[in-house]
Amino acid sequence: MTKEKELVFGHKNPDTDAVVAAIAYSHLQNERGFNTEAVALGEPNDETKFVFDKFNYKFPRVISAANGEVKSVMLVDHNEQQQSLDDIADLNVTHVVDHHRIANFETANPLYYRAEPLGCTSTILWKMYAEQEIEIPANLAGMMASAIISDTLLLKSPTTTDQDKAAVESLAMTAGIDYESYGLDMLKAGTNLDSKSTKELIDMDAKSFDMNGNSVRIAQVNTVDVPETLKREAEFTADINAENKAEGYNLFVLLITNILTSDTTGLILGDENAVSVFENALNTKVEDNKASLPGVVSRKKQIVPPLNEKF
Repeated sequence: MTKEKELVFGHKNPDTDAVVAAIAYSHLQNERGFNTEAVALGEPNDETKFVFDKFNYKFPRVISAANGEVKSVMLVDHNEQQQSLDDIADLNVTHVVDHHRIANFETANPLYYRAEPLGCTSTILWKMYAEQEIEIPANLAGMMASAIISDTLLLKSPTTTDQDKAAVESLAMTAGIDYESYGLDMLKAGTNLDSKSTKELIDMDAKSFDMNGNSVRIAQVNTVDVPETLKREAEFTADINAENKAEGYNLFVLLITNILTSDTTGLILGDENAVSVFENALNTKVEDNKASLPGVVSRKKQIVPPLNEKF
């Protein structure tokens, strides 16, 4: 009997790992006898386009809601409702594979849940392929290596573990790439910001969090020239203030991260109290809406936990 179809997807405003993990998990599950399709909850960014072009992969179809197409879904690279499909509350979540905190998540039925504190969801999936003794095709291995490079900033992020390093080395060998030189080219492909409006940039890699009743939005852009990016500070500020008003965010944090130096400048806008909480949590001062965050590259590990604790 054919199993009922399920959709597999990562979070909204998808980065490379969100889409690649969906494809990798869908392939793994289909090899195991499931009937799944990987989809994306948004269009690819420049880095992700670079990856899909490199390994000659077709980007999945983009949806914002299931709209009755399926009854059940599998989540990768996220679990929080506000980061998922618009109608996720109406769907049965059967599987989750993730490397983030667990928040605002509950199900009516038992499910398979795999969460590990690793640098990337694709690292967990690399382990799952090995456990199931299922071979990873060369082009998919290249995609998964790319996802790990993306999430760990070429293994420089504090989220990086020995398992992430082992996964990249193994996957790169399968894909036939030099992950260090390829990885730098890939990360640089994602730093071409000039072609995008500031509104597009603050939405490109952004996630919303509920922190003790406070609505917090954290966006991140990678660059090789922070001062050049900040030439558009007035436009960024206007767009962020507009989003705060429209969406009711108490705090909006835009992380502008230099991928070469692994330092970040934050553009911090919101309620006076929320900005004060940010200063306290990150041990920094916000002056002219900006904060210096040396050594900070990870939203997941270096921004969300201290903010969550202080809120």
